[in-house]
Amino acid sequence: MPIPWWQRGAIYQIYPRSFADSDGDGIGDLRGIIDRLDHLADLRVAGIWLSPFYPSPMADFGYDVADYRGVDPVFGTLQDFDELVREAHARDIRVVIDLVPNHTSDQHPWFAESRSSRDNPKRDWYVWRDGRGPGTPPNDWKSSFPAVGGAWTYDEATEQWYLHSFLPQQPDLNWDEPEVEAAIHDVMRFWCDRGVDGFRIDVVYKLAKDPLLRDPAPGAPVTWEDWQPTIHERLRRLRSVVDEYPERVLVGEVYLLDLERVVAYVNSGDELHLAHNFVFVHLPWDAAAFRGAIDSFEALSTEAAWPAWFLANHDHPRVASRFGERQARAVLLMLYALRGTPFVYQGEELGLPDAEIAPDRVVDVDGRDPERAPIPWLPPSQAGPGAGFSAGEPWLPITSRAEELNAQRQAGDGDSALSLARRLASLRAREPVLQDGGQRSLDAGDDLLAWLRVAADQRMLAVVNFAGAQRPFSAAPDLPQTARLELSTDPGRGPGPLDLRDLTLGPYEALLAHV
Repeated sequence: MPIPWWQRGAIYQIYPRSFADSDGDGIGDLRGIIDRLDHLADLRVAGIWLSPFYPSPMADFGYDVADYRGVDPVFGTLQDFDELVREAHARDIRVVIDLVPNHTSDQHPWFAESRSSRDNPKRDWYVWRDGRGPGTPPNDWKSSFPAVGGAWTYDEATEQWYLHSFLPQQPDLNWDEPEVEAAIHDVMRFWCDRGVDGFRIDVVYKLAKDPLLRDPAPGAPVTWEDWQPTIHERLRRLRSVVDEYPERVLVGEVYLLDLERVVAYVNSGDELHLAHNFVFVHLPWDAAAFRGAIDSFEALSTEAAWPAWFLANHDHPRVASRFGERQARAVLLMLYALRGTPFVYQGEELGLPDAEIAPDRVVDVDGRDPERAPIPWLPPSQAGPGAGFSAGEPWLPITSRAEELNAQRQAGDGDSALSLARRLASLRAREPVLQDGGQRSLDAGDDLLAWLRVAADQRMLAVVNFAGAQRPFSAAPDLPQTARLELSTDPGRGPGPLDLRDLTLGPYEALLAHV
């Protein structure tokens, strides 16, 4: 039986505002994505994940949805979306879209009705409560955005407070109201009927909140989100919707820094297919820390669980800025070689750093502009300041290193990060052991993270040097003396025979070898 498509290759995240602009207004759009699908085909991606493109006032750049069944004009039309799905499928690329079920925009018709009066039929579609006293919110819950402060806003017209986990313009839906759940299920069917291949569920852990609205005490087990067991019941019902369609996937943003709770979202086999692991994202650059996180996920997992690995997205700094350029190359190898699905954020295949954002260009409430800067497709010296992203002025500044790091230049350089990413993707595509083979960690020496991928007739060794200096590899007793190197992140080390008893890795080098 063939393995699911989401296990075979990488899922590539597209932040539509910053991927490619087809009409020169400085903002990326759906037709821009269509124009660059061949870039993704060359990367052999299994699927793309689109951040929100729905109609929105853009208070949170699309994560404040005003209509779950449309396309914001800045991104195009529903017909453009349909064409994107057709063109992606023609290249054997699946399409996953962001689903934002925890909250809507305050401009959504549902909220307009809900706030119109206390007896409106949609009043209970959102979380409304009386305060604890005049001018005092129902409890001390805080917004996920520190700049916002409290998670409640008072509505003068109806004299109650409404909950918002993020901006006041993003009121939380009330998932204790069955009609809300049914409405979101219908939204999912709408997009599945249009051909989408799955959903990445935004802040999925917030779909169940403490019904008693208790204030979380330091160190106490009571939290106001990820409420057990309600969250898992709701996830099973979400899963049952996508299971009405063949080969659909559910990915969840499980921003919990407790690995046991994260794994619980994928362990049963009837909830999420994949859970984004933020424990992994927050690791320091340390071989022991990475090994501990990887081994712990394996130890906590049932046979039904499948890992998802990523170290960058639209909310977190790029790997090259966090850890360094050579480390970013090593991370690419790690993501493609670990057992699980690699998630690659747009531009990571180019080794892009965060862009420099001047104070007068800052637009995001939570400081995420640097990692959201547009992609440089062409040298600015050839294409102008838009670097092939746009014929106009980009909505955010492009990296000052666009001349050297643009996609066109890297495509012609066999030693570039893009060429490395393409080789890694091709290697995973042709080596079944990298898709669904087993995995075990190896003790390989100080500062080295090493693991073995194992299938019936294949074994592949992966080693990553976390040190900024050379480190000798200590071969496990059951490894042969010689291996065949497939690729290294060091351009100076080409494929060929490898002596595992006399192997030294260069600073931040990572490699893959058949053993």
